[in-house]
Amino acid sequence: MKITMIGTGYVGLVTGTCFAESGNDVTCLDIDARKIEGLKKGVVPIYEPGLTELVERNSKAGRLKFSTSYPDAVPQADCVFIAVGTPQGDDGAANLNGLWAVVDTIAPLLNERAVVVIKSTVPVGTNRKTLNRLNELTGREVNVALNPEFLKEGAAIDDFTKPDRVVVGVTNEEVADALHELYKPFLRTERPFLSMGLESAEMTKYVANCMLATKISFINEMANLCERVAADVNDVRRGIGHDARIGFQFLFPGAGYGGSCFPKDVRALIRVAEDHGLEPRLLYAVDEVNDRQKSVLFDKIDSYFGSDLAGKTIAVWGLAFKPKTDDIREAPALVLIESLLAAGATVRVHDPVAMENVRAKFGDKLTYCPHHYDAIEQADCLAVVTEWNEFRAPDFDYLKYKMKAPVVFDGRNLYDPVKLRKRGFYYSGIGLHSDAT
Repeated sequence: MKITMIGTGYVGLVTGTCFAESGNDVTCLDIDARKIEGLKKGVVPIYEPGLTELVERNSKAGRLKFSTSYPDAVPQADCVFIAVGTPQGDDGAANLNGLWAVVDTIAPLLNERAVVVIKSTVPVGTNRKTLNRLNELTGREVNVALNPEFLKEGAAIDDFTKPDRVVVGVTNEEVADALHELYKPFLRTERPFLSMGLESAEMTKYVANCMLATKISFINEMANLCERVAADVNDVRRGIGHDARIGFQFLFPGAGYGGSCFPKDVRALIRVAEDHGLEPRLLYAVDEVNDRQKSVLFDKIDSYFGSDLAGKTIAVWGLAFKPKTDDIREAPALVLIESLLAAGATVRVHDPVAMENVRAKFGDKLTYCPHHYDAIEQADCLAVVTEWNEFRAPDFDYLKYKMKAPVVFDGRNLYDPVKLRKRGFYYSGIGLHSDAT
């Protein structure tokens, strides 16, 4: 199948590359000429394990091409996927300007058999509006579908090639059949292909992300309560997670969620509900709890030092919003760093892949360390914010030797409080019944 993928951001590039890997002829199109020239040379603009190798292999095989030209990429396509950003606007609603610009541009270029498939996360009703707009612009019936993505950054290729399910929103079964054929190589283990109406598919994407965000905010709020009542959230999590109705996924307490999806999608669905006369009280709480949770680490550090952080040196391990990505959008580490700087602290940071993105934001306000052990040099305390594997088993004797004081604030509960206490550390995690001293 001939596929044109419009947008070479995270979703578009991963999706287009994986479709090429399964034998399709894919052209990834973007108006960013510098990005496209880089991709032609094998320079992948995002960090995603395994993606660079897939791009290189499929480019060499001729199945994956890159272009900035709509007239070259669209007319021959059987499927035109739209994977442009829909960032959150000032009012919390998704900004669809990029989407409408693409729709208007492709309308005169579409062949009569083409299916326009929206991959972008869009508010309920957007696909119906897209259908009507394309019909009006072309003067004929255009096939429009929605194919929401459920990719996790850091595991996107596995998520795409071994999906839990594939969801499509369509207006007729012929389009559903065509998309089913496209996804068949990835559904060989009886994973379901779920065809539904446009509005139901739009809601499915938002509801999935809001459900996961709700689980995170819930366990974080319970973790904060555990600290007050002398309970241990790790024990509580095990106690509830073995209940098959609840499970363990997304029940890990921490410093809050971030990234490009959960914060934006929770707020976007809030706006959709409000626009339809509903007051989504649970979603309000999910968003509020998460915002508050991002300040928990700073509050712990500030309290430990008696609200006197001026001149203190704080080491921060982990800057990306999660491991295995360089994405710092809405990352909890940014909130911590901003608060530390405002309090007069010196901040030394390390992240395996996200430091350049943080440097672009903070410039010379931080000390950027090439190794995580460099960051702890003469530090008054260490704050662990992202659970990269290389942070899980450090040499604590070396930490104690290099640091000014053996003090650890663990935003992901990576370490055993009892063992650190025996080594002479002050240790504070999330949701533990007491700070081990």
